[in-house]
Amino acid sequence: MNVKIESSWKGALQCEFDKPYFKTLTDFVREEYRSHTIYPPAPEIFNAFNLTPLSDVKVVIIGQDPYHGPHQAHGLCFSVNEGIAIPPSLRNIYKERENDLGIPYTQNGSLIHWAQQGVFLLNATLTVKASQAGSHQKKGWETFTDAVIKTISDKKEKVVFILWGAYAQKKSALIDQSKHLILKAVHPSPLSANRGGFFGTKPFSKTNTFLEENQLTPIQW
Repeated sequence: MNVKIESSWKGALQCEFDKPYFKTLTDFVREEYRSHTIYPPAPEIFNAFNLTPLSDVKVVIIGQDPYHGPHQAHGLCFSVNEGIAIPPSLRNIYKERENDLGIPYTQNGSLIHWAQQGVFLLNATLTVKASQAGSHQKKGWETFTDAVIKTISDKKEKVVFILWGAYAQKKSALIDQSKHLILKAVHPSPLSANRGGFFGTKPFSKTNTFLEENQLTPIQW
């Protein structure tokens, strides 16, 4: 199947695109876009891949689902389009960044500047029906994104995987921990973060320390 995606990812994932499940998934997604309001906009489904080529990946952050409100999702987990109100989970991510690195809280919820530096912002499910969280789960996206995570683990060295929450942490089974760093914490959503286990975990400074120790350029968070 000919999928429009950045060339290094296309080469690495072509075997997935050719599998029967991916055709079934593509048929389902196309019909959903024809029949319903689906997020993100179709040209932005593979935004994370297009902004962060496989060769550039230094950090992976795994989310579960795109935002399901108008104008929020643009293909990067936890990120929203500039000018959109910052969702609660991202608000807590910014609070922890300020605690960790002293970077002042910002009203810009776009994480494109992270993606352009090698932070791969991957949702396990890449599409969602408007106002229906989880509506495109178990349709094939998870099979695909699991293969993406394993591809990064197999083909790359010294990548930091930031796994927030139980769902993301299950993905650690796909990662070779002998050559990559895994940072785990509870999910940054208010329900989880305010119970403890997110604030004070310092994922941003820990990531940059690991990158610098391995002669890689740190992220300007």
